[in-house]
Amino acid sequence: MPPVRVAIVDIGTNSTRLLVADVSLDGHVSEIVRRSTVTRLGEGVDASGELAAPAMDRVFAVLSDYRRAIDEHRAQANLAVLTSAVRDATNGAQFTARVRADFGLDARTLAGDEEAALTFLGATSERDESDEPIVVIDIGGGSTEFIIGAGRQASFHVSTQAGVVRMSERHIDSDPPRPEELQDLEADTHSVFLAALPAAERARVTAGIAVAGTATSAAAIELELEPYDPARVHGHQLLLASVELLLARLADMTDAERRQIAGLQPDRAPTIVAGMILLAESMRAFGLDGVEVSEHDILRGGALRLAGLG
Repeated sequence: MPPVRVAIVDIGTNSTRLLVADVSLDGHVSEIVRRSTVTRLGEGVDASGELAAPAMDRVFAVLSDYRRAIDEHRAQANLAVLTSAVRDATNGAQFTARVRADFGLDARTLAGDEEAALTFLGATSERDESDEPIVVIDIGGGSTEFIIGAGRQASFHVSTQAGVVRMSERHIDSDPPRPEELQDLEADTHSVFLAALPAAERARVTAGIAVAGTATSAAAIELELEPYDPARVHGHQLLLASVELLLARLADMTDAERRQIAGLQPDRAPTIVAGMILLAESMRAFGLDGVEVSEHDILRGGALRLAGLG
């Protein structure tokens, strides 16, 4: 049978992303279109409890463009997944309804269980099956997810209220950030992660995969990629020591200076310092000296699920 062409939209707290792909019956995913735009949907949600109109408008503008791409490439089915910011917002249901009605997308606000399952499925989809317990680290704008499992099956997951937008808004008011702001952000992150992660689960993990924009940006900066090259980022081994060096370098810069860094999408400059802290604390929580960076995340998991393979 021919492959199924699907379109997945991930409407996250910090970015809105699109994947159009052909999925074969054996689970091979051939990417046709992949786009990512920083839309900051979760801006202010931590303080106000609701999605702001300008933030929603930014997402709607991007979705108009994505809808044209979906139609141009004749996707047979689509799915739009909405996660942390929309789950947390008092007007999240209304936003989801508008995404569904105005853009013809099968929009679903995912519960934590389903988000974890799709992320783990995507991250492990092309890996050899193994009994080795691994953790998938997914640092988002509003939350960080940890999914532990072996083979293709997740056995534990938790969503923590610590993401790059949320933590930046809570702790960073200066440009560049003051040392005490960084210390407070690090202490807050450390506390949130350890409270959410049982010691027994942390102890059994032997390796980690890091997905999403913070991890891929760290890899791209280390590799000095200009332009961005997903083939070189995918599978890159990122050491904790490298993340610590990147943090020291980026935290010493102004926002304007960070926007000039090779490998860093300029719109990620305001939140990348918090991202490096979250990534370093994630690795320390599991005693990992390094992680494998993966381009395969909830978009790929959603594509496999939509094609009936997950």
